[in-house]
Amino acid sequence: MTHSPLFQRDREWHPPAYSHDYKTSVARAPRYALLSLENTISDLSGPRFGQTDIGALDNDLLRNYAKDGDPIGERILLHGRVLDENQRPVPNTLVEIWQANAGGRYRHKKDTYLAPVDPNFGGCGRTLTDDQGHYVFRTVKPGAYPWRNWVNNWRPAHIHVSVFGPSFAQRLITQLYFEGDPLIDKCPIVKTIPDPRARDQLIAALDLNATVPLDAIAYRFDIVLRGRRSTFFENRPEGN
Repeated sequence: MTHSPLFQRDREWHPPAYSHDYKTSVARAPRYALLSLENTISDLSGPRFGQTDIGALDNDLLRNYAKDGDPIGERILLHGRVLDENQRPVPNTLVEIWQANAGGRYRHKKDTYLAPVDPNFGGCGRTLTDDQGHYVFRTVKPGAYPWRNWVNNWRPAHIHVSVFGPSFAQRLITQLYFEGDPLIDKCPIVKTIPDPRARDQLIAALDLNATVPLDAIAYRFDIVLRGRRSTFFENRPEGN
């Protein structure tokens, strides 16, 4: 019988909970030692997502909210694989995304940024990975937007990503950025991640091989769930 190698946690891979230049981390950072709570049966037994839970347009953000036209903005394909620490595919896993529109505004009642709301873009999608761990979304490239950190901070273009395991307790959340964006290195949130290699794993790479000519530019973003060099997840800052 063979045993999988032990992947020791790399405590320098994930950012500290408190960062001076990320102002809202002051209120969000824990003040006491973290607690480990035992999961209940309901936490561990569901949900289980299947193909019948996914609509035909759920992964097509260009069409799943459109009413009388196409969304405004640069059309892109976002694709990649969900992998474990040994680069093995993770099949039948629910991947969800949400994002701002091409002007940098979310379809949310509390988003008061002056960019217009796109009537044909909802900004949300979901899909299941196939038997090789692949996923794909069609959407528009989100715009940058200002945020009230310091006087002139702007969030780089980004898409939020959620990956579900077989239960709610196994949901992992992160966000991806786009290759070549000069705002990435200036973002106080990104700079809380101490290892530049960990930051690089949050950047979707331009993939001209997957681009649809005269239609949509493609970006590839692979998600590694565990291991010393796993993707950084916002709701698991303590690491693996």
